[in-house]
Amino acid sequence: MPTLIEPTTALYSAWLDAHLEWGPGLHEDGFGLLPSDVVTSPAGFSTWVTRLLSESGSTATHHETGYRCIYRWIVDQDAVVGGIALRTGDRQLIQKAGHIGYGIRPSARGRGLATWALSQILDIAQELCIDRVLLVCEADNGASATTIQRNGGVPESIEDPEGPLRRYWIAIR
Repeated sequence: MPTLIEPTTALYSAWLDAHLEWGPGLHEDGFGLLPSDVVTSPAGFSTWVTRLLSESGSTATHHETGYRCIYRWIVDQDAVVGGIALRTGDRQLIQKAGHIGYGIRPSARGRGLATWALSQILDIAQELCIDRVLLVCEADNGASATTIQRNGGVPESIEDPEGPLRRYWIAIR
């Protein structure tokens, strides 16, 4: 059974396995990776995890963007299978990227993990008294659109500022 956990250095090897499966680039949505993060060394990984935890704290706001982001890793049987993030604060960033971003490693896709993780992070949003959340996905990402819709996502629009994007709102119950 999967669980959502805070980022931890204890899962360095398991996280690195997932990272290597994705391959090069910054396409691991939900993990908060920045181009400046060096996650392939234990010291760099530790620095990155420390940053994620500091941005997730109850009074935290990221010093560069003014937003708070709660990061959780999706873990199943000691394997890191994905990541999910709940953004609050910076309205401009949220309008562009949404309140929630997530990603599932390629070998773990198609098992309902994203749908489950999204439902879990919606519970955290409710605890923060957020009334509704915006989710954004690429227009051709049918799996993500289905995940959002299974969690009550209502389509708002398809926009094309940098490529076609679907925008959905989910009301928090």
